[in-house]
Amino acid sequence: MHSPVHKLIPPDVLLLAYRSGVFPMADSRDDEEVFWVEPRRRAILPLDGFHCSRSLAKVLKQGRFRVTVDGDFGAVMDACAQPRRESGPDPEAGGESGTWISHTIAASYRNLHRHGHAHSVECWLEDTLVGGLYGVAFERVFCGESMFSRTDNASKVALAWLVALLKRAGFVLLDCQFMTGHLASMGAVEISRDQYQDMLAAACDKQPRCSLPQAHGLLLQEASASSSSPGKLIAQSFTQTS
Repeated sequence: MHSPVHKLIPPDVLLLAYRSGVFPMADSRDDEEVFWVEPRRRAILPLDGFHCSRSLAKVLKQGRFRVTVDGDFGAVMDACAQPRRESGPDPEAGGESGTWISHTIAASYRNLHRHGHAHSVECWLEDTLVGGLYGVAFERVFCGESMFSRTDNASKVALAWLVALLKRAGFVLLDCQFMTGHLASMGAVEISRDQYQDMLAAACDKQPRCSLPQAHGLLLQEASASSSSPGKLIAQSFTQTS
C-alpha cells in the first residue's frame, strides 16, 4: 500500500510568509486547506529574558535527558500533531485540544527541514523520545511552531536548550506566535503586531553566526573540553544572565 501524497506548500512560499510575519494553520489533521495567520498580539521570548527556575536548572545540571538537534524531525512533528488529552491541553507543552498540524502542513515542514530551514530539538530517555519542539529558522529569527512532552520537564528542557543554542548562534528573535501560560512562565511576553514587524525587520537584516545544528555541536565540544556537561553550561549561562 502506498502512503497518501499530500500537496506541499513550497519552501519559498513558506519563507516569504514567515519573513512577512505570517504563518499557516489548518482546522484539523485531515484538512487539505490551510489558512494564513498574522496575530494582532504576538508572543515572543526575549533570549535574555528566559526564566530558568531553580528546579529547571537542577534538571539541566543532572543531564537526565539526552538532547539532540534534528535527531528525528519527523517524529517530533508527528508527536506535536497528536490531539491533546481529552481532559485538556498538556499543561507543560501548552498545546490546544485537537491539532492544527494537518498532513499538508506536516509534509510541507518536513520538506522545509530538508532544505535546512526547519529544525527540531529532541529530549530522549535512553532511546525513547519523550519531548521536543520544532520551528522555522531564517536569518536571525526562529519561529517556534509546537512542542510536546511525555514526561515531566521534557519540553522545558527542550526550550532551555533552544534558547541557549539560539544565543550561541547569534539569533535575536524567538517568535512563539501565541501566548500560553506555560510560555509566560518561561519568560515569554506579548507585543503588538507593529512591534513584532519592527523586530522582525531588524532580525532579518543579517545572517546568524552559525546554524542551530552547528551551535549544538559547538556546545558539545565546549562541554567536553571543560570536562563539564552541556546541561551544566546551559544552566550556568542562565544564572549569569538572570
